[in-house]
Amino acid sequence: MPTPKQMDKLAREVALRRDRATPDPGPSDPIPDALWDAALADPRTAGKPAQAIQQCRLADIQRHLLRVECQRCTRIVEIQKTDAVRLYGQQAIWKDVGQRLLDDTCINRTGRLEEDGCWPDWRS
Repeated sequence: MPTPKQMDKLAREVALRRDRATPDPGPSDPIPDALWDAALADPRTAGKPAQAIQQCRLADIQRHLLRVECQRCTRIVEIQKTDAVRLYGQQAIWKDVGQRLLDDTCINRTGRLEEDGCWPDWRS
């Protein structure tokens, strides 16, 4: 059994800890700087952004069906990845393959180099 002196000391320590304790932040409270520092110091946040699909090699693309749309005539050309690899090779860049596919079937030929052909849209 603790002595009265030990009990008083224990009570003072508990009261001191209770006074020092900060309440948990709520949703409307500002985000503490320590949280931002921890998030920015995390090595997973230092990774480089994913490469745009039009800049990827055919071997690196995970999709089975590749699609490119023309901004001028709204024509859509689709090709299976296996067919694209067979025709153009694994090291071919999807941007070059898509442009070639659109140009091979283009119906907007004006004769002017700047305006000739299709304009690929890579968002889809």
